[in-house]
Amino acid sequence: MTQVFINDHRVVVTKITAGPCVVTQIRNMDKDGYWAIQLGFNQRPAKNTSKSLQGHLKENKKDKLYPRNLKEIRLDKEPDFKVGDVINISDIFSKGDVVMVSGVTKGKGFQGGVRRYGFAGGPRTHGQSDRERAPGSIGQTTTPGRVYKGKKMAGRMGGTMVTVKNLHVVGVDNETNELVISGAIPGRIGALLLIKRISAGSLKDLEKETPVAQVVEGESSELGEETAATKATGQTPEQPKTKQEVVNA
Repeated sequence: MTQVFINDHRVVVTKITAGPCVVTQIRNMDKDGYWAIQLGFNQRPAKNTSKSLQGHLKENKKDKLYPRNLKEIRLDKEPDFKVGDVINISDIFSKGDVVMVSGVTKGKGFQGGVRRYGFAGGPRTHGQSDRERAPGSIGQTTTPGRVYKGKKMAGRMGGTMVTVKNLHVVGVDNETNELVISGAIPGRIGALLLIKRISAGSLKDLEKETPVAQVVEGESSELGEETAATKATGQTPEQPKTKQEVVNA
C-alpha cells in the first residue's frame, strides 16, 4: 500500500501486479456445456510441475517454465482468445474503471469474542476481575433449551474469501503490469487476487490532474496559486484590501 495525490487530495492506494496472464485452455459450449477461459499467472520450473500439468501446459511452455497459478473465468459467449494468447492489464483495465477485488483474508487463528466480533467484555468490579474478556451468556431458558446455530462465539478468525466492491483504478502501468487501486484489499502481501471490472467509469478527480510539483511542495492551495501566478507574470498578485483601507479610500 502507498498513497498518491489527486487534485491536492491524498488517496490511499494498493499496488497490484496483475499480469501478464496467458490463456492455457478454452472451454466451449459443445464439449463442456459453458464458455470459459483458463488463465495462467506466474511461472515455475518444470521440476516443480507435475507430469500431468506439463502435458496440459505444453503449448504454454516458455524457457522450460510453466504457469504456476491457474484460474478459470466463465464467459457468456465464445471468447475471441485462443490458447497461447497473452493478456495484459491494458487490454482490460483503464484509469477510472470501477472494479471488485476478491481474495483470502489473513488467517488469525483461534480468537475470542472480543477480537473476533468486538465484544465489550464484562465489568472489572464486583468480583468480575477474571471475566474482562468473557462473551457473557449464550443460551436461553427451557425454550428452546439450546444455543442457536450461528451464535457469535470464539473460533477461527480470518482465512475466508472476501470481496470488496466499488474500488477505482487510479493508475495502470503497462511496462510493469502494475495496477493501482484505491483503498485496501483483502489478503496478505503475495496473495492471489481476482479482479473483476464492474463498469468502465471515469473518476472526476482524475479528469483534472494536479501537477506533481505543486503536490510535492506541500503548500496550501492559496500559496500554490500565488506561487504559480508569480512564476507566470513575474509579479506578486495584489493582496486584498483590509476593511480600514477601504474606509480610508
